Amino acid sequence: MRTSITLDEDTYEIATLYSKGRGITLSRAINEMVRKATAPQSSEPLPASLMRMPNGMIVARPQGRVITNEMVKAALEDEFE
Repeated sequence: MRTSITLDEDTYEIATLYSKGRGITLSRAINEMVRKATAPQSSEPLPASLMRMPNGMIVARPQGRVITNEMVKAALEDEFE
């Protein structure tokens, strides 16, 4: 079905990046994204190394030390002393 829609600038950018990253047309990218967004969530548990964000995106779990802004500032100050 052919139709015209108006996308917000950020939505257009996301869809364009998605389409270029997969080597598909913008129309196909938007179709895939809508289908993924409306598909039922799998109840299958994720591997321990992954976690689901509140928006549904699956990301790698953080691991190792957390580096704070204060640690970076202290390191920069030490470097210039």
